[in-house]
Amino acid sequence: MRRRDFIAGLGSAATWPLEAPGQSSMPVVGVLGSSSPDPSAHGPFVQALREGLANTGFVEGRNVRIESRWANGNFERLQPLAAELARHPVSVIATIGGDAVAIAAKQAAGGIPLVFTSGGDPIRLGLIESFNRPGGNVTGVSVITSGAIAKRLEMLREMVPGGGVFGLLLNRSNPNAEAESHELEAAARTLGQQVTFANASNAKDFEPAVAELARVGASAVLVFPDVYFTGNRVLLVAALARHRLPAIYHFREFTLAGGLMSYGANFPAAFRIAGSYVGRILKGDKPADLPVQQPTSFELVINLKTAKALGLTVPPQLLARADEVIE
Repeated sequence: MRRRDFIAGLGSAATWPLEAPGQSSMPVVGVLGSSSPDPSAHGPFVQALREGLANTGFVEGRNVRIESRWANGNFERLQPLAAELARHPVSVIATIGGDAVAIAAKQAAGGIPLVFTSGGDPIRLGLIESFNRPGGNVTGVSVITSGAIAKRLEMLREMVPGGGVFGLLLNRSNPNAEAESHELEAAARTLGQQVTFANASNAKDFEPAVAELARVGASAVLVFPDVYFTGNRVLLVAALARHRLPAIYHFREFTLAGGLMSYGANFPAAFRIAGSYVGRILKGDKPADLPVQQPTSFELVINLKTAKALGLTVPPQLLARADEVIE
């Protein structure tokens, strides 16, 4: 049940419906994604993007056409897929699936307006000049999730008190991985918490990485905010469940898939904002004049059924702070 609603300012070859006969005058929106539009991957983000477009008066198949390209987890395909969209041509490009997608789209877009969603710092990534005045043809939504890792660590310690060693499961090929691991180490030192690390760069790595964390005695796990983990969340949650490891994630869809708890921005809300930006650009707004949005709040989601299966009692003070409880 949802306890508090909030607005968050924030998140692969399938094709969306093609243009119907007689609709050639419709504007075309290109969508570039790292995973797929499957419900277990980035389906919720696709739907939220559509909702944002609809909020500005653009309904797919009625007055706008959407042309999508999905890399299905193969990041080497992003650049050629982005170039394909740019040649199509499209009026705007929107990205789903993290920093690498946004970078590939910018490199291919030329002068085509681009609306990104990114978990990293878009200035450091070279996407924009500033948050208030992005400059050029790029704007979007930035969910800088790394700042929340200390809070996730605190919440996990509340859920698993006296837990000994905690693990961080990360993808070291992610450009944000080094900063995230350093931030966790700093937070752990402050709290006197021992931490260990395990790397997973694809779905085949999930089981051995989780097994290694269990072998070294980790009693709980923080899962790094990575687009590949998000796109394969059902497999990852299942691997952690097999080893009976409590884990905290960065957004609620992990808890819906059976994860214990999550703390982070409301990603679908972020993609609705991105969709509305796409609609505003189609109406004539310039990306350079649309400030990059950021989260205004974060949500805590707890799965009570999973807690029970793991033999955990959720502390009342943690339960009271939850925005949503899954029973």
